[in-house]
Amino acid sequence: MNRRKITVVAIMAVLAGGIVSGCKARQADQPDGRTARLKIVCTTFPIWLLTRNVVGGQADVSVDALLPPQTGCPHDYSLKPQDMQRLAGADILIVNGLGMEDFLGRPVKNANPDLKIIDSSQGITDLIELKDAGRDEREHHHSGMNPHLFASPRQAARLVRNIAGQLSKFDPAGAKAYQTNAAGYAAQLDSLADEFSAAVKQLKSGRIVTQHAVFDYLARDAGLTISAVLEEEPGQAPSAAQMIELVKQIRSSGAAAIFIEPQYSDNVGQTVARETSLPAAALDPAASGPENATLDYYQTAMRKNIEVLRQTIGSK
Repeated sequence: MNRRKITVVAIMAVLAGGIVSGCKARQADQPDGRTARLKIVCTTFPIWLLTRNVVGGQADVSVDALLPPQTGCPHDYSLKPQDMQRLAGADILIVNGLGMEDFLGRPVKNANPDLKIIDSSQGITDLIELKDAGRDEREHHHSGMNPHLFASPRQAARLVRNIAGQLSKFDPAGAKAYQTNAAGYAAQLDSLADEFSAAVKQLKSGRIVTQHAVFDYLARDAGLTISAVLEEEPGQAPSAAQMIELVKQIRSSGAAAIFIEPQYSDNVGQTVARETSLPAAALDPAASGPENATLDYYQTAMRKNIEVLRQTIGSK
């Protein structure tokens, strides 16, 4: 399995040099004005959310998100000077991995020679290929491994344990707290995964259509079948010819409902729903969320997804 290396952008030498020299000193970033002993930056909203639960209430460790929380899956994101600033001032960067952070570019040491990187997906081997992601006919045009582990509670628990394990090596002083917090939180996520699987068994049908490949791990872990995806890239509508084929495929697939993602337009989903006479609703992969997201935001979002499935498809 080929794994793309995680690296960080090399913005022009003058810009990067200025950021490193001007921002390397730690700023007071805690609510009480104290300077954090350890500054962690997470690339995406879900990784930030999981990491906060691992760190828990340690007042001398800060956890910040690199990307704005409403970014969603950063397929087309481009780093900005303020992002480079955060990287230059960080001790540890925690990434999703599996190609999710292609926008980071190379090399990481240009922005911060001392920056340590934690790949939350490291060591997970039972991955889903994007070109064979559980759909019946229509192939995703990308190759490589699906990076959306976070959208399944079962896989999110694995990410939590990974983050805690690697963070403990980089920061032995906090290792006991990281491991304790991770064990408790991962157990909650595993229990949530069990709830999801039990709920799916009670649905009239487990065959669904999704907006893009974000729910492939959730489908596998919970017992759903993804009959088709609406968009090969989120926000990139299919052509007229593709739309005709998509509608034809969905009609013949036995799919029970169409699910769009709340952070993207529902235009394609609503159009396909009308053409196929299927119900449409939103499922939240927790790829984005509010800036002030509570520590239990993930569980809340996933339990809402369970209710949406029940209400949209119906129970046996």
